[in-house]
Amino acid sequence: MSDTAGTASDHPYSLLSPERVIDAVESLGYLSDYRLLALNSYENRVYQVGIEQSTPLIAKFYRPGRWSREAILEEHAFTAELAAAELPVVAPLAIDGATLHSDGDFYFALFERRGGRAPELDNLDNLHLLGKLLGRFHAQGAVRDFVARPALSWQQFGREAVDFVVANAVPADLREAYATVAEQLLAEIKPQLATQQQHFLRSHCDCHAGNILWRDERPLFVDFDDARMAPAIQDIWMLLSGNRDEQRRQLDEIVDGYQQFYHFDARQLALIEPLRTLRLIHHSAWIGRRWSDPAFPRAFSWYAQPRYWGDQILTLREQLAALHEPAITLQP
Repeated sequence: MSDTAGTASDHPYSLLSPERVIDAVESLGYLSDYRLLALNSYENRVYQVGIEQSTPLIAKFYRPGRWSREAILEEHAFTAELAAAELPVVAPLAIDGATLHSDGDFYFALFERRGGRAPELDNLDNLHLLGKLLGRFHAQGAVRDFVARPALSWQQFGREAVDFVVANAVPADLREAYATVAEQLLAEIKPQLATQQQHFLRSHCDCHAGNILWRDERPLFVDFDDARMAPAIQDIWMLLSGNRDEQRRQLDEIVDGYQQFYHFDARQLALIEPLRTLRLIHHSAWIGRRWSDPAFPRAFSWYAQPRYWGDQILTLREQLAALHEPAITLQP
């Protein structure tokens, strides 16, 4: 890793001590019982905070410098809008009318604690239900655009991500091979994404199994931190798994439910592999940009090994081949 990725001493959470977390929560009128549990989160810091004679709360501290206050408030407004439409989302608590609070350089929000199990995405009935809910999400998401939050873009998720990893993360002996296949992919993806730009809507944008909890026989959508303008298919493709035939059956169930509430543009199926490719590239850049945060080397120790980058080159070559294959289609 290049030194430009930073050092452990300058990561933004070095000053976020347990005492500071509790003080921030208590500043909003709660009395902590000092039980604090760090939850699994890398981009932000999320804690379960025990409250005297009450149910614990979830405190989310946003990574400094990532989102503006206006952008976070747009996320909160979107989840509140979805909740008002009786959609199963976890919206931040409004305390004296405010959902976003600050403690020094940190913005933070409080949420009710909501549990659940991992969704069974191989269950077609579950996928049909998810399709219905995503159709309702997107019907609401299409009502207006985000103003402070950016769109999912080729520039940020592709061009800037490739430039970063080539300059800072890929081992020197693999740099040319990585750059070559990455540039080929970027050239293929740019015009494909541009064709759907006018059809972007407010989306979750990170809609995978880890951000869906299953409780009381229904899904609960969490973590809208990545919400932005995006094509509708961005909230669908990560729910698919298995071989092509299995994915087609899954997609049919999702779209059948989806179209009960919102129109599905089948042309967006051609974006699945481009979006998958951008996610792969952006994920590598995301880890590298966060390397100064000690949580990242601990969780992603393989990132600094040549084998990871060799595997990435092979994966990207497979993606290049996938881009040249016919897009998946719905059952006639």
